[in-house]
Amino acid sequence: MSTGDTSLPRRTTQRPPLPPPPKLPPSLAGNPSLPYPAIGTDLAELRLQIPGVQGSILGGVDGLLIAHDVPAALDPDDLAAMAAATFGLGRQVSLRLGQGEFVQSTVRNGSGYFAVYAVGPQALLSVVGHDAINVARLHMYAPPVAERLAKLLAQV
Repeated sequence: MSTGDTSLPRRTTQRPPLPPPPKLPPSLAGNPSLPYPAIGTDLAELRLQIPGVQGSILGGVDGLLIAHDVPAALDPDDLAAMAAATFGLGRQVSLRLGQGEFVQSTVRNGSGYFAVYAVGPQALLSVVGHDAINVARLHMYAPPVAERLAKLLAQV
């Protein structure tokens, strides 16, 4: 039996350094000029149009809450922070793979889903759903809502 080094071999090839990620825009959280009634309508539409949606939030890429349509059992601030973490991981994956900007990520859990959609460069639409949600329907309805929200935010 050898008493030498038993560690696993390490990679020796070096990959070229990645370009730095683009700087994030300033936060929209608490901005009084946002069209909150129109944002609220779009968030509520997801819950009404897709059976199984528990609620949705609009949060900044910085993890701060902008607006929400969630029941009291869900903490909208936590959801905004989790959406930003999901975005951060997705953004790093897209940079590493050279596949363009983050668009969407879905997490399936034992009894539900958490989906995050890019809303322009500054915000994220997050949707929480029960396990019985029709994910295909969610992916059909949520991107147009994200586009409408991006247009609303662009007017500010």
